[in-house]
Amino acid sequence: MISITELTKTYNYKKSNAFTALNDIYLTIEDGEMIAVVGASGSGKSTLLNMIGCIDSAEKGKCVINGIDVNNLSENKRTEFRANNIGFVIQDFALIESYMVLDNILIPTYFVKKQKDTKKKALDLLKQLGLEDMKNKTVSKLSGGQKQRVAIARALINEPSILLADEPTGSLDTKTSAEIMELFKSLNEQGRTVVIVTHDPKVAEQCGRVIEISDGKIISK
Repeated sequence: MISITELTKTYNYKKSNAFTALNDIYLTIEDGEMIAVVGASGSGKSTLLNMIGCIDSAEKGKCVINGIDVNNLSENKRTEFRANNIGFVIQDFALIESYMVLDNILIPTYFVKKQKDTKKKALDLLKQLGLEDMKNKTVSKLSGGQKQRVAIARALINEPSILLADEPTGSLDTKTSAEIMELFKSLNEQGRTVVIVTHDPKVAEQCGRVIEISDGKIISK
């Protein structure tokens, strides 16, 4: 479960150009939910995802994930927690274009304690995502939809319980976007908690709950 209370994030905290991106946020996300986070550009959507994803911390409040207040962890401990518990998918894929598909998927395994059979896990994920024949292709030769599938496989390689996605269909065509959303729904049905930041109403309506943020505050949940 994800439990957020009194969370406030201010960039350039205590400086003259301070900007409050999240203001006194309260939110609970149950295990196995699939949630969309919507709102205008600059409303705080991605900042909220970064808090849950242990990419950043806030100056006030709690973000408790699986019983641990990640906002109270050191940067190194947050990184360790993220590697073991959270998968992240973003709009521009963040893949290494010159690497082969399989090598990209294996990258997150370098940041956790030694796992067994990581290559087999990666190959199983490629098969599940319909990319089995592309394991030795360089990423630069893939389509946008294929790249997003590789990014999802990479996010899943450490078997996280939570999958976060920031505009995962933003750079894809309509048909490919629909395919990616079917994939997210399938992953959610397997028991993973899925949180998607999106501008697309068609994406949001496929989620079990929609959270709307405006000016750093949750106005609908």
